[in-house]
Amino acid sequence: MISALNQLVDLVEEHLAEEFDVHGLASKLGTTEYHLRRMFSSLAGMPLSEYVRRRRMTVAAADVVRREHDLLTIAVRHGYGSTEAFGRAFRAVHGAGPKDVRRDGGPLRTQPQLRFRLTVEGNIPMDTRLVDRPTFRLVGHAARVPLIHQGINPHIQQHITALPQEEHLRLKAVGDTEPGGLLQVCDDLDPDGTEGSELTYLHGVAVSRDTPIPDDLDAIEVPAGMWAVFRTAGPHPQVLQTTWAATATDWFPSNPWRLRPGPSIVAVLERADDFSTATCELWLPVEPA
Repeated sequence: MISALNQLVDLVEEHLAEEFDVHGLASKLGTTEYHLRRMFSSLAGMPLSEYVRRRRMTVAAADVVRREHDLLTIAVRHGYGSTEAFGRAFRAVHGAGPKDVRRDGGPLRTQPQLRFRLTVEGNIPMDTRLVDRPTFRLVGHAARVPLIHQGINPHIQQHITALPQEEHLRLKAVGDTEPGGLLQVCDDLDPDGTEGSELTYLHGVAVSRDTPIPDDLDAIEVPAGMWAVFRTAGPHPQVLQTTWAATATDWFPSNPWRLRPGPSIVAVLERADDFSTATCELWLPVEPA
């Protein structure tokens, strides 16, 4: 995977001013575009699309400062159809428009070319099991919420607290299969993992494929497949988020599995009354790499 990510970085550099074939590279390397994008965003700390934009504007800034071509020529050279579109992208990266930078020589915010290296430290214990599950359904109450990487997501928290206590008890009674208990489900996640991008969050339970479900509950159909299950315990949600990040930095690079499209699931097994600590299982859909 580290080699694949570095080849992806090289592909970006070769095609900075044009669209490039991430799917083709992933197929050539024996992986999937979905997994490649998820691993890139997890390890780089930014979506692939944001890295491409920053690199384009880093290279474009040199052309702007050199004053050898007019701004429209530079815009077209770097893949933009107008000076307006180029200017918006330029300002978003550098904090100033190209005319200002041409006049003043700055400010400029450079994005160096990334290079991925694997450092094995073993400082995150990974209590993991692999589970082969038949088709099942996730049922409960769903909402569209923005993705937040660190800390408690207030939109999810608001969604859960709006449910009366008796509804949590009813959901528990409906669930009849693994993962057990009340579940925190994230689906339709942007493969790039862009902060602020929308996802479907479902607060609910898992049921077998043939289990009847009440009409007032939302449902997500989950196809058969393998799951990597990571057990966490400690301060919540910090330990869970740290483990989630470590799946990209430690577990996937060291194991012959890759992410496949599908929901990610957190099963809360035990928790303190104030939810300051919890024991959880993080379920991620995987397939052989």
